[in-house]
Amino acid sequence: MPSIRVLVVDDSVVVRRLVSDALKADSRLEVVGVAANGRIGLQKIPQVNPDVVTMDIEMPVLDGLATLKELRRTWPRLPVIMFSTLTERGAEATLEALSLGASDYVTKPANVGSVSLAQERIRDELVPRILALSGKVVLPMPSRPAPAPAAPVRVVRPLVARPEGVDVVAIGVSTGGPNALAKVLPALPAEFPVPIVIVQHMPPLFTKFLADRLSSASHLKVQEGRAGAVLEPGTVWIAPGNYHMVVERTGDTVRLAMNQEPQENSCRPSVDVLFRSVAEAYGSRSLSVVLTGMGQDGLRGAQLLVDAGAAVLAQDEATSVVWGMPGFIANAGLASAVLPIDAVAAELCVRTATGALQGRAS
Repeated sequence: MPSIRVLVVDDSVVVRRLVSDALKADSRLEVVGVAANGRIGLQKIPQVNPDVVTMDIEMPVLDGLATLKELRRTWPRLPVIMFSTLTERGAEATLEALSLGASDYVTKPANVGSVSLAQERIRDELVPRILALSGKVVLPMPSRPAPAPAAPVRVVRPLVARPEGVDVVAIGVSTGGPNALAKVLPALPAEFPVPIVIVQHMPPLFTKFLADRLSSASHLKVQEGRAGAVLEPGTVWIAPGNYHMVVERTGDTVRLAMNQEPQENSCRPSVDVLFRSVAEAYGSRSLSVVLTGMGQDGLRGAQLLVDAGAAVLAQDEATSVVWGMPGFIANAGLASAVLPIDAVAAELCVRTATGALQGRAS
C-alpha cells in the first residue's frame, strides 16, 4: 500500500519541524510538503497532491479559517486536521473550523518539557487521526449500492415487549462529533421529554464552548456538565473535558457526578464510563446513541445497556466522518437501528414519546 501523503501548513518553523519529524518516524506516512501560511498551502495542494492536510489556525497572510473556506471550494473531500492551541481563543476557532468543514483537530503540545516529549504527543494524537481520515477517503471501498440518504438501515434484533418508556438519552461521539451533534440537537423540540447526557471526546475549554454553540442553535438548553446537577426533561449535559461524567440515582432523583479516575480507552471523558452508569441508574428505561468517532469507546458500555434491556442506536457509515465507534456497535450486533445522521433526531423523538421497543419495525 502506498504511503499516506501529508502536507503540513504552519507559520512556525519550530512546529513545522516538530510535526514533520514526528510524522516521518512512521513508515506509513510521507510529508510531501510544508507551507508557512495558508496561501502557500493552497498553492501547494495541486503540486504535491496530499491525502491529508494539517493546518495551523493562526497564520499571517491567510489564516487557517480563511484557508479552509477556500480549500473546501476546490477540494471538498480532502481531510484537513486543524492544529490549535489549548486556549479559549483556540477552542472557539477550532469549533468554527469544524463547522466550516475541518475533519478533526489536534491541540498543540504545551509545557511538555522537551522536544522528544512534544514529538511523542504529536505522534500519539495526530497519526491515528491521519490514518483514520485518509483511510476513509483514499482506500478503495468495496462496490455496493449507495444507501438511501434518509432511510435508516434496520438491524434484526429480537422484539422485546416492554411497558415502560425511555427516561434518559445517552450519546457517545468523537471525531466529527461537533457537526453530528449540530445536526441532532437543534432538530429536537423544546418539549423533548427526557434529559440527554453526552460524552464528546474533547479537552477542557473546548467542551464548554461546544455546549454554548449548540445551546445557541437549539431549542434545548445545552450545558457543560457539573457535579450535582439534577437530570430533568429537556436538559442536555456535555461531559467536561478531562473529567469522566456519570449519573447517580438516589430514589427518584438522578444527578450528575464527575471524577478524574484513570482514562478508559485512552479517553477522559469516556463513553463507556457514562454508559455503564446509565445502565446502573436507568437500566432498560434508557436509550443510547453512538455517533461518529475513532476507536471503540462505548462498546463495553453498550453491551451492558443491551444486557439490561435498553436499546442502542448507531450512526451509519455513509454519514460518519469515521465509522469506528458506531461501526463496532453495529458489527457487534448491539444496534437496534443503524441510522444516517439526519434521521437520528426523529428516531429519538419517536422512541422517547412512545417508549419504542427494541427492534421496533419501521
